[in-house]
Amino acid sequence: MPYLLSYGQEQELDRIKAHFWIPLFFSAIVFYFNYFVLVDRYLFPKKMLQFIIINLAFIALFLYLKEYIEDHYFQELVKKRIENTGRTEPPFRMALYIQILTYMAPLFFAIALKSTQRWVKTEAERKEAANFKLKSELQHLHYQLQPHFFFNSLNNIYAMVDISPDQAKTSIHSLSKLMRYMLYETNVESILLSKEIDFMKKYIELMKLRVSDKTTISYNFPAEEKGIKIAPLLFISLIENAFKHGVSASKASSIDINLTCHEKTVLFTIENDNLPKKTDDKSGSGIGLPNIIKRLELLYPNKNNFKTFVKDSRFVAQLEIETN
Repeated sequence: MPYLLSYGQEQELDRIKAHFWIPLFFSAIVFYFNYFVLVDRYLFPKKMLQFIIINLAFIALFLYLKEYIEDHYFQELVKKRIENTGRTEPPFRMALYIQILTYMAPLFFAIALKSTQRWVKTEAERKEAANFKLKSELQHLHYQLQPHFFFNSLNNIYAMVDISPDQAKTSIHSLSKLMRYMLYETNVESILLSKEIDFMKKYIELMKLRVSDKTTISYNFPAEEKGIKIAPLLFISLIENAFKHGVSASKASSIDINLTCHEKTVLFTIENDNLPKKTDDKSGSGIGLPNIIKRLELLYPNKNNFKTFVKDSRFVAQLEIETN
């Protein structure tokens, strides 16, 4: 190519063959042989010595062939150039450097192109693996939550069987509706917030049956459909904990639940009396809160704020989520 740009009227067909097409042909061999064979077979497996030796052998071979072809087939072209211009051949070392560089360029280009393709493929596989792992973890957490919820609900109903059989029957019917929702409607990434609110209301009404008149339960949910979608079953464990650990059998207690929406941000707050378990109390599996924290890390990274604290002898759990 430099000859095509620098010699003007001297661009005869033989000159183009000798100084353009032949080097281009050899450069193409260097590029494609590295791209399709050598890079995958030697460079990526870190067989650097073999890779370097093979490429040096090819370059040396092509340098020799180019000189041989010029000496045997383009002698007249060289003589004519010397006679017309008085130019002599450039110093051997300079000519050698220039020709080596012309073959190194396609070599490096093949390495760069192949490495880029490999990086893109590896990155796609990494993302696919991460996505598969995320789905597997979420599925595991979801399946972990279902029996936990079912077990706690059955325990509550069992406590009512001898005291109030009719309430126990009603509770079983309500529980069947809740389990139908959990089994068939929550196996999705997100669900309408209105459906989740309806599920929480039904669960709260179910739990009201087992508490005494000394316990006051109030809740406030948005009345209008907001069109917001959220991961299912994020709030239910907080409500479970409030009923399990915030209700006293001997004195008055209360549970206050509030959920508000501002644009795409959902804020859920639940308060109950702070009645910490005794050290020898082994009831409860301890699945609820760790399950929430793990799901939030996976579903809403950097888009959630979950905190629990005690204020005026009241245990407060607050969860803020920025939905998509």
